[in-house]
Amino acid sequence: MLPQYERLDENQQQQQQKKQLIKIKFSKFAVFTVSLPFFSFIFCVLWSIYYDFDKANATHCLVYNFLPSLSAAIGNYQPQRFIWQLAIIIHAPLRLIVVYVYKNYYTLLFRRKRRKIAYFACFLNTVENFALLGLSLWTSSENYEIHKKCFVTFIVTSEIYMLISYLLNRDTRTIETTSSNELKSIRYKRNLFIVNLSSIALAAYFFWRHNQLCEVGVYSLFALFEYIVVFTNMGFHMTAYWDFYNILLLYDWKYGFHITKI
Repeated sequence: MLPQYERLDENQQQQQQKKQLIKIKFSKFAVFTVSLPFFSFIFCVLWSIYYDFDKANATHCLVYNFLPSLSAAIGNYQPQRFIWQLAIIIHAPLRLIVVYVYKNYYTLLFRRKRRKIAYFACFLNTVENFALLGLSLWTSSENYEIHKKCFVTFIVTSEIYMLISYLLNRDTRTIETTSSNELKSIRYKRNLFIVNLSSIALAAYFFWRHNQLCEVGVYSLFALFEYIVVFTNMGFHMTAYWDFYNILLLYDWKYGFHITKI
C-alpha cells in the first residue's frame, strides 16, 4: 500500500488547487517519459535498415549482417542521430523528476537504515541518466573515449540500480500491505533485470565471436541483444507506472514538484 503523501482538509485542497500549474496522473507521466526514447529508438533502427542498410551493417569482416548495431542506428547517420539526441535531451529532466518522486517515496516507506541504500539507488539512477545523455551526445564515431566511458558508466550503474531497486521493493513490502499494482511492479522488476543481465552477457559473447570468427549474421545477433538490453532497461524504468499508479504529480510555485494520492 502506498503511504499517504499529503493530508489536507477541504479548504486547503481548494486553495492549493488554485496555485497548481501542473496536475497530471503519474502513470501517464511515466508512459510519456519512457515513450520518448522508445519510439525514437524504433524510428532510428527502422530508418537505418531502410535507408542506410549497407553502411549501417558494414563491419571490418565484410560479411553479411541484417541488423545495425546500437551505435550505428542512433549515432552515425542523420536524421537518426538528431531524433535520438532530441528525445534523450527532452527525456533527461523528466527522468530526474521520477528520481525525485522515488526519493520522497522511499523516505516515507523505509526506516532510516534502509533509506541510505534507497538514496544510493536514486543516486545510481541519476548517474545512469546523465551517462545515457553523455553517450548519446558524444557518439562512438566522433568521440570514442568519452562515449566508451559513458557507456560503461551507464551499464554498471543501471545494473546495480535495477538489482537494488528490486531487492528493496521485494524485501520491504509484504503481501498484506502491497497492492496488486505494486506486486506486478516487483515481478516485472525481477524478470526485466534477469533478461537485461542475460542479454548483456549474450551481446558480449556474440561481439567476441564476431571479432574472432567473422561469421555471417553474428554481428546482427550482437545488435539484437543490444536492442533487448535497451528495451528491458526502458521497461524496468516503466515499472514506475505501477509503483505510482494512483498518484498525482503536481507542480506549483510554493512547493515545486510534489505528489499526492488520488
